[in-house]
Amino acid sequence: MTSSRKLWEGVYPAATTQFAEDLSVDLDATQRVQSALIDDGVDGLVILGTCGENNSLEPQEKRAILKGAVEAAAGRVPIVAGVSEFTTARAVDYARDAEKLGADAVMLLPAMVYVPTPEELQAHFRTVASATSLPVMLYNNPPAYRVGVDFATLDALSDVPNIVCIKESAPDPRRFTDVFNRFGDRYTVMAGLDDVALEGLFLGASGWVSGLTSAFPTESVRLVAAFEEGKYDEALAIYRWFMPLLHLDAEHDLVQSIKLAEQIMGRGSERVRMPRLPLTGQRRKDVIAWVEQCAATQPSKARPRAA
Repeated sequence: MTSSRKLWEGVYPAATTQFAEDLSVDLDATQRVQSALIDDGVDGLVILGTCGENNSLEPQEKRAILKGAVEAAAGRVPIVAGVSEFTTARAVDYARDAEKLGADAVMLLPAMVYVPTPEELQAHFRTVASATSLPVMLYNNPPAYRVGVDFATLDALSDVPNIVCIKESAPDPRRFTDVFNRFGDRYTVMAGLDDVALEGLFLGASGWVSGLTSAFPTESVRLVAAFEEGKYDEALAIYRWFMPLLHLDAEHDLVQSIKLAEQIMGRGSERVRMPRLPLTGQRRKDVIAWVEQCAATQPSKARPRAA
C-alpha cells in the first residue's frame, strides 16, 4: 500500500460484489464499484464482508475479487479482506492467500453456522491470526452471526500482537465505552453498524465500516469529516438526513437493500446470489421510497444517475 492514510480511520464501505445476468461474478463491474468509491473519497475498502456476499462465493471467486480490488485500489487506500469461512482450516488458507494477494489487513469473523464455545471462538481467532502477519480486525456482530466477541475473549487474545482492531456492530452503543474502559488503547474500535455510527464516533470509534456508503459515499465521507473537524451540528444534520436508510444495515436483508440503493443511484446492480433474492412487494417499495427521498434531498445536491 502506498497511500499515506492510516488503517482503521475514516470511512470504509463494505463494498458489494457485482454479478452478471447469469449471476457469475462480474469482475469488471466489481472493480468499477470499488474504484468509484475511492474516487469519491473513502478512506479504505472492506472487500468480501457481508455486503460482498462472501459465503455465496466459491473459493476461487473470492481470491479473484480480492486480487481485482488490490488492482483497482492501486495503493490509494487500504484493502481489508473479509475472512468468513465454515472451518478454521479454510479461514487460515484464505488469510494466507489474502496476504499473498496484497491485502493490507483482514477482517476476521467467527466460523460460519457453528456456534462456538468461548474457548472455541478464541482458538479460531488465535489460529487464523497466527497464520498471517497482516493486521486483524475482529468482527463483533451478535445479531447477524449469533456469536458475541465477549470481554473474556478479548482478554484472552490480548497477547496476539496482530489482533489490533474490533469492528463493533453490537446494537447497544454502551459497548464502545465498556471496551475502552476495560482495554484502553489495546484495541482500536471501528463503528460497524450504520445506524449507530455517529454514536460510535462520539464514544471513541476511530472510523466507520459502512454499508450505505456504497450508495451515498459523498455524504458518508462528509459526515465523518465534519465530526473530525468538530462541526457536530453538520455531522448530526447529515446523520438525521441519512435515516431511515441507515436502519437498513441492521436488518437481515441488508445486502439486497444496499444493492438496490446502489442501483437506484447508478452505482451498481441489485443482483444477488441465492439464497438471497432481490426485494419484492412492500419492502421493495419502502426501500425505493427511502432511497429516492434521500436522493431528492442530498446535502451534496448531487442528482442520482439513472438506475
